[in-house]
Amino acid sequence: MAEDQEVPVADAPAAPHVRARRWIPSLVWLVPIAAALIGLSLGINTWSKTGPRITISFQTAEGLEVGKTLVKYRNVTIGHVTGITLSADHNSVLVTAELTRNARDVASDDTQFWVVRPRFGVGWASGLDTLLSGAFIGAETGVAKVPRRDFNGLENPPPLPHPLQGRRVVLHADDLGSVSLGAPVYFRRLQVGRVIDQQLDADGTGAQLVLFIDAPNDRFVTPATRFWNVSGVEVRLGANGMDLKTQSLVSVLAGGVAFGNAAPIPAGLAPSAAAQFILYKDEAAAMAPPDGEARYVRMRFDQSLRGLQKGAPVEFVGVDIGNVISMDLDYEEKTHRFPVIVTARIYPRRMGRAYDALAQRGVTENEDTMARLVGDLVARGLRAQPRRVSLLTPELYLALDFMPGAGKVRFDPSLRPVEIATIPGGVDELQLKVASIVNKIDALPLDHIARDLDADLVGLHDTVNRLNADVLPGAAQSLDALHSTLGNIDRLLADDTPWRESVNLTLGEARRTMRSVRSLADYLNRHPEALLRGRPTQERSAAALNSATNDAQR
Repeated sequence: MAEDQEVPVADAPAAPHVRARRWIPSLVWLVPIAAALIGLSLGINTWSKTGPRITISFQTAEGLEVGKTLVKYRNVTIGHVTGITLSADHNSVLVTAELTRNARDVASDDTQFWVVRPRFGVGWASGLDTLLSGAFIGAETGVAKVPRRDFNGLENPPPLPHPLQGRRVVLHADDLGSVSLGAPVYFRRLQVGRVIDQQLDADGTGAQLVLFIDAPNDRFVTPATRFWNVSGVEVRLGANGMDLKTQSLVSVLAGGVAFGNAAPIPAGLAPSAAAQFILYKDEAAAMAPPDGEARYVRMRFDQSLRGLQKGAPVEFVGVDIGNVISMDLDYEEKTHRFPVIVTARIYPRRMGRAYDALAQRGVTENEDTMARLVGDLVARGLRAQPRRVSLLTPELYLALDFMPGAGKVRFDPSLRPVEIATIPGGVDELQLKVASIVNKIDALPLDHIARDLDADLVGLHDTVNRLNADVLPGAAQSLDALHSTLGNIDRLLADDTPWRESVNLTLGEARRTMRSVRSLADYLNRHPEALLRGRPTQERSAAALNSATNDAQR
């Protein structure tokens, strides 16, 4: 156990005293720390600027690129596209975009998004700046404050990307004609606005046209304002010749709308607050007095109405009071005929002073009183008749006129619409008269007349033959004798015949004798005493000399 005992060590050295060192970081750690700080600051900065992430559904991603395509509001960048994928049903494209933090209010419930790319039309163009910068997504906010993250993008820009100085006006019409998007709006032939949208009514019975009229010209839209279509070229042929009306070349190609006031604008009249108006087909219809409440009448025709179209005018004693709205076929089982039922819309107010007189009597108050009035007119000969607009066109119109000698017809005042009796049109009457003449000609005994005429021609031929055989030879001989006689007379009257020379000599002697007698009578008239005394000798010599001279001259 001795070896287990501790042997003391003499003079053992004392344990050294170790002093604790302070920890000093190495410079190597400064780099990651600085990077972390920078990354943290960038992250905080990005977080502070990053807004909501939204998803927009489009039909196609044409022109869109991840990381390059921007989102702009009023041409100010508010985000960029971060992703483009297909939808689950592969029928659309889902575009993911991140907005900036200051644009977080843009993503509201009624915000609209669309792709801005070059678009062209007749008289207008948009998105031309994207030809160099590329397409971008445009945004337009509404009034809602509820945030939203999923949107359905528009394939076309909204009617007006952002509010401008002016006002919107909505026009209603059955047919917009050739008016297109971007068409000009005119006031006194000066462009003051444009068409910004067009769409169908909710029930599909008409169409709407949205106009934007720039300020300050929007103040001319008053309660008396009327809008009409000025598309294309209007040509009218009347008593004063041909009238050609058109606006500009743009309105001819793309259509256009014009407006004016049916009455002068009073001084100080405030612009109309109404935004709903009617689009009329032309200026004449727009400026016409109000039509008032419409009434409907029905007419039954047993003839072809080829040339009568919907919208054809209905005239009462020459005044346009309505138009045709429908034409339908009916069937009569007894006669197996197919009459044409025409329904027309008439405006009694267009009758002018006649309507005022009827209104004072209470005739225009309701349909029952109006039906009684129509019944009285039918009893006096009022009939509906199709007539041609002109001899050059096959178009027809309906004339309500009093026909002299019209027979009595049955009128039922309880029918609705009121039914007016009809008579055939003028063309049909002419056809009936021609057919009657043809029937009369067909009833003539033409065969018997032809046989008699043939017999008469045979007798005339025999008579001519007898004339040729008996009369004509004698007539030829008589003509030969007459010709011979005329020849003898002509020879007898020739200038070189002896008897004409003898006649000339005799006439000369007679003229000389007459001159002598006239000279003697003159001398005796001057010298009556010569009957007793005779002529003196000198005078006799002079008279003889004169007589000889005259004979020599002759």
